[in-house]
Amino acid sequence: MEKKFLVEQKSLIALLTSMQPICTKRTTVDVTSSILFHVGHRELILKSTDLEISLQANCSLETSYLTEPETFLVSGKRIFDIVKELEGLIECTLERNQLLLRAGSVSLDLNIKDAEEFPPFPERIENLMDLNAILFRTMLESVAFLIPNNNANPALNALLLELSPEHLTMTTTDGHCLAQVKSKRYNSTLTHKWLLPKRAIFELKKILETATDTVIFLGICGSRLVFSGEFFNFFTKLISDPFPHYATILEKDSFTVATIDRTQFTKTLRRSVCLLSGQFLATRFGFSPHTLRVSIHNKDIGKLDEELPTHFDADNLDIRFYAPYLLNGLQAFSNEKVTFYIKNSTKPIIFESETDDISMTYLVMPVSSATAS
Repeated sequence: MEKKFLVEQKSLIALLTSMQPICTKRTTVDVTSSILFHVGHRELILKSTDLEISLQANCSLETSYLTEPETFLVSGKRIFDIVKELEGLIECTLERNQLLLRAGSVSLDLNIKDAEEFPPFPERIENLMDLNAILFRTMLESVAFLIPNNNANPALNALLLELSPEHLTMTTTDGHCLAQVKSKRYNSTLTHKWLLPKRAIFELKKILETATDTVIFLGICGSRLVFSGEFFNFFTKLISDPFPHYATILEKDSFTVATIDRTQFTKTLRRSVCLLSGQFLATRFGFSPHTLRVSIHNKDIGKLDEELPTHFDADNLDIRFYAPYLLNGLQAFSNEKVTFYIKNSTKPIIFESETDDISMTYLVMPVSSATAS
């Protein structure tokens, strides 16, 4: 009997698409450019790894004529490029060292390899808790934007995920700013800290954007962290470097609390950024009772001087910030009125927002007067 199975093109291309960032990344092992296919009686399981992150995903088969499971390797990019040009039901036949693909009038063959060459895949997942998929993705998006690229400190190119008896916390920093989001909906009797690399965060975000799961599971598998849905398991290695101790800088003792209209403030910041022309120039923020004055002078381009209403009840205060840092963080907030805390020209400005499910904090360090112009 022929070793044949049928799968819908849309189902197969969805799996292959999610694996492209993994199988196309160069590694020290050539075989990682391949995707492992495991064909059962009713299910097709695909696996891909670049030795740092790994993804296992599956879909149902329309029909399978296999009398026993078959496992093989095929070039990840090549089969992706081919399948995306096919339509409808794809008939797949295993014949010697080839995978024969038939769809309508299209017929082509791909070379396959023995699956024994593929790196060992993580197994024995220990689930820790289930998470609301939409809420978890929202939390990721609230802080992931701040993860830098190729910072000299590897720990900064990552997201710190903490699980405590009080809440689930995500924190990122680029050394100038810090973003943090918490949810009291999730907690653990034990305290856990994991440092996830940037690649893992952004690939996980992509998976969650297309997955239909309402619940995902957080688990561990040896030294890896695992996020699982009904049709996928996503594994990531963890960064061992220590994340900066951030608790002290978030303290707000003797700070003045104030509020401001987020939309108006964001528009002013955007106009301020227009005058930078790629230069690191500080914008001056003059706080006085009920008024915030924002001003910047770029001798090569021009000036900006605006006043915004704010609820600020303290003595006059003059601080300089790099406007893009403020703008990046405020765009992650959804509340129209944003609460912030300030103290003096050497302390950070700390923005806060809270909903029923999560609380957000965004901190920006000031620019010293020596580098303000």
